[in-house]
Amino acid sequence: MFNSLLQTFRVPDLRRKILFTLAMLGVYRLAAHIPVPGLDRAAMESVFSSAGAAGQLTRMLNLLSGGALENFSVVAMGVYPYITASIIIQLLTPLVPALEELSKEGEAGRNKISQITYWMTIPLAIVQAVAQIQLLNTQAFTGAATNVIDFGIGSPLNTITVLLSLTAGTMFALWLGERITEDGIGNGISIIIFGGIVAQIPRNMFVLARSSVPAVVFILVLTVLTAWAIVIIQEGHRRVPVQYGKRVRGQKTYGGQSTYIPLRVNSAGMIPLIFAGSLLVFPAVIGGLLANTPPGTGRDVGVWLQETFQLGSSWVYFLTYFLLVLAFTYFYTDVVFRQQNLHETLQRNGGFVPGIRPGRRTEEFLTTIVHRITLGGALFLGAVAVIPFFAQFLTPAGLGPTQSMIIDSTGLLIVVGVVLDTIKQLEAQLLMRNYEGFIR
Repeated sequence: MFNSLLQTFRVPDLRRKILFTLAMLGVYRLAAHIPVPGLDRAAMESVFSSAGAAGQLTRMLNLLSGGALENFSVVAMGVYPYITASIIIQLLTPLVPALEELSKEGEAGRNKISQITYWMTIPLAIVQAVAQIQLLNTQAFTGAATNVIDFGIGSPLNTITVLLSLTAGTMFALWLGERITEDGIGNGISIIIFGGIVAQIPRNMFVLARSSVPAVVFILVLTVLTAWAIVIIQEGHRRVPVQYGKRVRGQKTYGGQSTYIPLRVNSAGMIPLIFAGSLLVFPAVIGGLLANTPPGTGRDVGVWLQETFQLGSSWVYFLTYFLLVLAFTYFYTDVVFRQQNLHETLQRNGGFVPGIRPGRRTEEFLTTIVHRITLGGALFLGAVAVIPFFAQFLTPAGLGPTQSMIIDSTGLLIVVGVVLDTIKQLEAQLLMRNYEGFIR
């Protein structure tokens, strides 16, 4: 592996791609330290240090922004509006006939859908910026003495400036991601998120080291074992044999070969964790708002919600998290699988599963297999989601679930997935140049 890594830097083209990727990451990290106008740093720090709903939401958004929200920089929203737009388009494609037709038009159709996604990102970025700032400025939610930033009708100029800065920052982050995808190595958007997560590792290690050295050793071992399990599950797939019929044209015979369809155990990736984590924020948010109302108006319910659904506050939170991850894994996998239309593609190209009639029977057969193997992927994602809950009991008292892991569950899935994808791209580049790859 190390010899292959050295060979990578010896190839001028690959060396240029790697250096370009690192340079773009450096530019993004620089932008992540440029705050928006009118930021109250003390109020922002108090929100981040909160153990309640404010801390949960900001840490989730900070993860997806690549660590930029912590400074409330111009790229504080990162590429999250684009991710939201992509998920919306994926869910709407089988429901909207026009989008479904575009998805079947090959490269031209995919480019058109990509353009629609980019245009949808702009209004979503504005809406998310408004919602994010208003939520952080709600004192009943954050518990801060002052607003995080001047925003609203009373400060029109600063409001417009902040909205333009955050929206432009999101589009700038997307532009950097596109440059990395085209001229660098790996998926640019994933690389940007990856860089922000990795940048937080030294601070998390320092927090653990101050508490206990055995805690650091234990968490390191747990992180390595979890990463190993993620690799096994992410790369696991069920091979469904496929046979192509022979076609005779003139004196030549085409087709007749055998191959297989690799159905992944976890084809949903980390999307179910993001869905479930985002949804679990709302009970704590509602509880925080109701807890500040007069008695008799739902205050008791608000206090219960706030205490129950604060991050790591009870087993109910993690049990709900586990069940939501299972549900979203099946939901998202089913949506993505139906969009692929594998049975139609096979029938159109003269392929069939041995012993299964082409068409609807093939669709039912493949769907049954996907549902069965998804159970293993869903249970694994659920287990990864609740690892911090058990880790906090094995680390020194006072460390919550967010401090008891070097990288949280969603972040670890992203890191491992990005590393695997990047290594595969580097390996393909090396093999194309007759070098041995990283994985033998």
